[in-house]
Parts: sequence; C-alpha cells; structure tokens
Amino acid sequence: MIRLEKYLEEGKTYIIAEMSGNHGGSLETALKIVRAAADAGADCLKIQTYTADTLTIDCKSEPFKVGKGLWEERYLYDLYQEAYTPWEWTPAIKKETERCGMDFLSTPFDFTAIDYLESIGEEFYKIASFEIVDIPLIRRAAGTGKPLVISCGMASEEEIREAVETVREVRGCGAGPVPGLVLLKCCSAYPTDYETMHLMTIPDMKMKFNVPVGLSDHSEGSLGAVAAVALGAQVVEKHICLTAEDKTVDSAFSLSGEEFAALVRDIRNTEKALGRVSYGPAPEEASSYALRRSLYAVKDIEEGERFTAENIRSIRPAGGLHTRYYDELISCGRAARRIPFGTPLGREDVDGVRF
Repeated sequence: MIRLEKYLEEGKTYIIAEMSGNHGGSLETALKIVRAAADAGADCLKIQTYTADTLTIDCKSEPFKVGKGLWEERYLYDLYQEAYTPWEWTPAIKKETERCGMDFLSTPFDFTAIDYLESIGEEFYKIASFEIVDIPLIRRAAGTGKPLVISCGMASEEEIREAVETVREVRGCGAGPVPGLVLLKCCSAYPTDYETMHLMTIPDMKMKFNVPVGLSDHSEGSLGAVAAVALGAQVVEKHICLTAEDKTVDSAFSLSGEEFAALVRDIRNTEKALGRVSYGPAPEEASSYALRRSLYAVKDIEEGERFTAENIRSIRPAGGLHTRYYDELISCGRAARRIPFGTPLGREDVDGVRF
C-alpha cells in the first residue's frame, strides 16, 4: 500500500514534494532533490512525465506564446523543452525515491505517458490542473484502477464535477464516494498571492464532491499549507528545489530543502494542535486547577456575622466554595463560626443557605 492510502485512513496529512523542472537538466541534481525531499520529511516525490511534443507543437504563432506571469513571452514548446524530465531518468528517480522511503508519483500528460509509467510499475497518478478538461486522459488514468489525484486550478465547479463523474463512471462506483480519488484545491498562478488562494473552498469541495481534498500550493512559504490543513486539507503538494539560488523554470515558487523541512514541521505541529474534540482539562492542565477562583474570607469574620462584599470575595486560588454561591451568601448567609482572614469558605462555615 502506498503511504497515501494509509494516511487518508489515519487522517494524517500526506505531503508531496514536486520536483518539476527544478533538476535544471541534470540527473545528478534530480537525485539530490530526491534525497533533500526525504531529509525534509516528505511522504512522496513527484515528477512530470511529458515531452514538448506530447504537450504542444513547435509553433511560433501568438496563441502558443505565454501571456503575463513568470514565463511571459516564452513559447510553449521552448518552455516545455527546457522543463521536461527525460523519461529515461524515471527508473533511476523512482528507485532512489523508494530507497529513501518515499512514494513515487508522476503526472502523465498523454496516453503514452500513462503507458510508460504503467510499464515501470507506477502505483498512482496525478492529473495536472491544466489537464482537468482532458476527459479522455482522466478516463485512461482512472481505468488503471490506481489512486488518482486531480488538481483543480482554474476549474469551475461544473468542470470539477465532470472530472469526478468521469472517474465515477469508469470505476462503476454508483452514487457513493469515489474510491481512490483525491482533489486538490489549486490556484494556477506562479507564484500565487495569498488573496487568490481562496482556501475556504477546501471544506466546500469536501462537502460537494464527497472525496478527500488537499492543496497544490504555489504560494511562498508554509502559511498557505498550514491554513489549508487547519481547514481540512488531507494532502499538500509543494515544489522543492535544492537552494533558493537555483534559477530553474520553477524555482521562483519552490522551497529549498531547509524550507521544505520547515513546511513539514509546521504541518505536523498543526496536526498536533488540531487534535480532536475535547472538553475539560488535559492532563497537562491538572496543576492549573489549583489557580481557579473560589470564595474566600478576605477579612476576619465573627460567628453570626453576615457575609458582605467586604468580607468575602471570589479570588484565586481554588479550595473554597464555588463562586455560584456568592450572591446567595451575600443575601442571606451568616458565619456559622469564626472565620479568619484568608480562609477558603466551606459549607460548614455557612448558616442560612441551603446547598
């Protein structure tokens, strides 16, 4: 069983380190990134399986040019030619990933990529945000019967529903939950500003589509991921590079190994802080009970003397009568015996009040 399935059952956040094009064309760098992800505590190392020719065509007309953003004015073919991971590297990357104790995941972008990944024993698949509208690709990936993660950047509710229903139809699971399917909230802007993340969509997606939901995060730092986990995200995907000085196609919105380790720590500490529904004192709070308020004599009180706001008060520490009795003591209570200053009031000290 891949760790994803185990974590979804246990309610633990599954953390994916996305290498993408941060290898910069070097297999040695790619393997270093694998080890950095493992050292940082990632559960999974992800790559992408495509070539420039499986994604687009080598055409230099305006529609094939990137608009505003990180890759502004670059032609699609040239960008993908620079960023792709050579397929012949995949077995070595997969082997190193598994040696380091992580799951291996890849995003296929066409049928040939799925066929190739099947041939090397890929255990689950990721559909990228831009491909959520590629229904034949989703159908082919779902047809493997393996867990499927679909990123939902730019997608309308109707487009997400169509993707989910495609998987449901292929897997013949009727109207219930779709087994093995995870959706990721995503903003496909690189990098992503906080105000465009709209993380409140995560619990809404869980309710509407009845599947686990996570976050594919292109924002800076770990804040977005931590907030997503607090809102119920069960998977977090974040890009990783070796150092902040790397100048690869995705390095501007990637975390270094040290930063990724901080992300993992923040998420794990968030899980601890979320805990479970719990009322009453935790064991660690037991000693603090002694500092709760109760009713004390704050002056010497003679036997038969009425209780007043001047001679009894609600103060710290505990040990005296509950403060709920204060008003009744003031209205009709008298001292049953002499009560020295600083004495916690007990029932035996009070006349005229029924407890």
